[in-house]
Amino acid sequence: MSEKQRIDKWLVYARVVKTRTLGQELAASGHVRLNGRKVDDPAQPVKAGDVLTIGLNGQVKVLRVLEFAERRGSFAVASQLYEDMSPPPLPRAERSAEAHHGEGRPTKRDRRRFDRLDDGG
Repeated sequence: MSEKQRIDKWLVYARVVKTRTLGQELAASGHVRLNGRKVDDPAQPVKAGDVLTIGLNGQVKVLRVLEFAERRGSFAVASQLYEDMSPPPLPRAERSAEAHHGEGRPTKRDRRRFDRLDDGG
């Protein structure tokens, strides 16, 4: 087995993305960092020990490359290709509060409060 592999292939074989095209798009989009440096080339090689930081679906994944594969396999096989060093996800209450904070139109109750502030009372 080789000591290096293209980042787009590795992303597919590690089951981070479903297809090679998606792997190429993710790598070219600038949402992947290799050892802290932004990747913009899907052909960028990765080697064992490299750390990938991936922004995907509103989450950040931090994966240390351990091994390589010749094809996309099961989840059990794919999970042996990396060590997941991602930060723990936020608790559900914090995620929903962040998602809705400052979004949307004010409610009727909010508008009444604003009107009272404008009137000085």
